[in-house]
Amino acid sequence: MKPFPWGGLIVLSLAVFLSVTAEMIPTGLLPEMSAGLGVSESQTGLLISFFAFAVVLTSVPLTFLFRRVPRHLLLMFVLIVIALGSVVGGLAPNFEVLAAARIVSGMAHGVFWGVVGAYSAHLVPKEQIGRAVAITTGGGTLAFVLGVPLATTVGHALGWRAPFLGIGALALLGSVMIWMLLPRVDHRKHLEVSTDTAALRRERRRGKLDPTIPVVALICVLVAVVMIGNYSFYTYIAPFLIGSMGVPEGQVGLLLLVYGLAGAIGVFAAGALFGRRPATGLMISLAATGASVLLLAVFAANPVIAIGAFFVWGIAFGVIPTLLPTRLMHAASPGIRDSASAFYSTAFNAGIGIGALVGGFFLDALGLDSLPWIYLGALVLGIALLAATPALTRRAQGG
Repeated sequence: MKPFPWGGLIVLSLAVFLSVTAEMIPTGLLPEMSAGLGVSESQTGLLISFFAFAVVLTSVPLTFLFRRVPRHLLLMFVLIVIALGSVVGGLAPNFEVLAAARIVSGMAHGVFWGVVGAYSAHLVPKEQIGRAVAITTGGGTLAFVLGVPLATTVGHALGWRAPFLGIGALALLGSVMIWMLLPRVDHRKHLEVSTDTAALRRERRRGKLDPTIPVVALICVLVAVVMIGNYSFYTYIAPFLIGSMGVPEGQVGLLLLVYGLAGAIGVFAAGALFGRRPATGLMISLAATGASVLLLAVFAANPVIAIGAFFVWGIAFGVIPTLLPTRLMHAASPGIRDSASAFYSTAFNAGIGIGALVGGFFLDALGLDSLPWIYLGALVLGIALLAATPALTRRAQGG
C-alpha cells in the first residue's frame, strides 16, 4: 500500500485556505468597507453574492471546458487568477471595480472547487477518501480560524484594502507551492473509462444514467439550503456582533477568531467521530447549529449566553462543510466525481450568494434581529432533506 499522501493533501488544504479567505474577507470588514466605498452595508454584502454567483454560473461549464487540462496545472492557474483578483480588489477605486474583481475571482474559485475535492479523492484509495477530504476541506475551516479573523484585525489596523493585497501575495506563493509540491494525478483515466466508451454512450441513449446521480443531486440541494441559511446570517455577522450583541468594533476580529477555533474543534470531531458515519454526524451538527442559533436569536443581549452560543455554533457548523463533501465523494461513483464536485461547488456558492441577498433584504426590511430566524428555517428544511438521503443511497447501491 502506498504511504498516505500527507504532503499533497496539506498543499491542497493550504490552497483551500487561501481561496476561502479571499472569498470571505468582506464578512469581517463590512462596516469599514461600507464607509470606505460610500455604500450601505447591505450593498457591501453584495460583494459576497457577486463572488458566489460567479461560481454558480461558471463552475460547471468551466470545469467541463477544462476537463482534459491536467488538474495540477489547472489548480495552479486558478490560484493565480484568485491572487490577481484580490490585488485588483485591494486597489479598486470604487465599488464597481471591486465588484468586477470579485466576479473574476469567483469564476476562478468555481473551477478550483470543481477540481480540488476530486483531486484529493484521486490521491487515495476509496477507503481513505473521508480522511483525505477532511484534511483538504480543513483548509476552509482554517480560513475561518485564522484567515478571516486575521484579515479583520489587519483591516481594522491598516484599512480594509490591506487584507486583499495580502491574500493576493499569499495566493501567488501558494501557486508556486502547488507547482513544486503537489503530486500529479491522472484524472483522465476515469474520463476514458466512464465517458468515452461506446457502452456507456449506448446506455445513455437508452436513458440509463449513473445510478448515483439522484443522491448526489439531493446532497447538492441540501448544501444549497443550509448555505442559504448560514450566509443570510454570517454575511452580516459583524453588524450583528456590534449592533445586537453590543461587541466593541475592535473586538470583532477576536470573536471571529473564537468562532474559527470552535470550527477547528468541529473539523476534528468530524474526522474523529463521524468519518465513517457522515449522515449521523450531519444530523447531530445541524440540530446543534439550530439550537445555538436559537439561543443567539433569543439572548443576543446577554453576553454570556450569546458568546457561548456563538462558540457552539462554530463547533457545530465546523462539522458540516467537512462531512458534506465526504458524504458526496462516498455517494458519487468515480466516473462522476469531478462533475459531482462541480455541482457541489455550484450548490454551495449558490447558497452563499442567495444567502447574502436574502440576509441583505431582511436586514433592510426587518433589521439585524431577524437574521437568525431565517437561518433556523433553513436548518429545519435541511434536516428534512438529510433524512431522505438514506433511501436514495440504498437505491443507488441496488438495495
